[in-house]
Amino acid sequence: MKKRMHIFVSGRVQGVFFRSSTKDMAQELGLTGWVRNLGDGRVEAVFEGEQGGVEKMIQWCRRGPEYARVDNIEVIPERYTGEFKGFAVRHSISD
Repeated sequence: MKKRMHIFVSGRVQGVFFRSSTKDMAQELGLTGWVRNLGDGRVEAVFEGEQGGVEKMIQWCRRGPEYARVDNIEVIPERYTGEFKGFAVRHSISD
């Protein structure tokens, strides 16, 4: 079954390769979507793919890469759309 999750991660999650590590892990799990830094210090991401892969990605985001410190993760289920062709690191809100 295909799933889509929209997440917001807070803590020490910027400047610790969170976005690039998220992209690598999402690609490894066969997921599509995007990840970006927010101006308030959080990281935002959208993942689409098979339910098992999305669940593994959310679990990974609860820890993040080596130098990250995840304090909180907000997970919002959304309707699967299949709109993404791959997984991208976005650099601004307009990406």
